Amino acid sequence: MTQRLSVVDVDRCVGCQLCIFACARREGHGGTAGARIDVRSAGGMRRGFLVIVCRACDDPPCARACPTGALVRRDGGGVRLATSLCTGCGACQTACPFGAIQSDESAKPLVCVYCGTCARYCPHGVLALEEIGRTSDVVG
Repeated sequence: MTQRLSVVDVDRCVGCQLCIFACARREGHGGTAGARIDVRSAGGMRRGFLVIVCRACDDPPCARACPTGALVRRDGGGVRLATSLCTGCGACQTACPFGAIQSDESAKPLVCVYCGTCARYCPHGVLALEEIGRTSDVVG
C-alpha cells in the first residue's frame, strides 16, 4: 500500500510546530532546518495557520519541471529525490502549486518521504498518514 500525508483538520492547528521539529529531527537536524513540512500563520491565532505538506500528486508538476530527472514519480503519487541528479535549480519549488517543497542550505529540495513522523508528534490530530490503494485516490 502507498501512503500519503493528509491534513485532517487544519482548524485544530495552534502553530506549535512540533510536526516541523519532529520531521527535522528524523533527518538528524536540530531546530526546523531540514524539515519537509511547514506551518505558516494565516494571521495569528485569530485567523489560524496553514499546514503545508506534499499532496502526493498523481502527476506531480515538480517532477515534470525538473530538468535533470532528479524527482522521480512515486507509485501511488508524489515523488522521490535522486540526490545525485539534482542541481539545486529550484524549478521543482516553483512548479509545486502548494509550496510543499522546502530546500536545504545548498538549495536542494527537501521532499516528503511519507514516513508519518510529523503526524505522530502532532498533539492536536491535525495530520495523518493515510494508506491509499489506487492512484486515482490521490488529489493533486
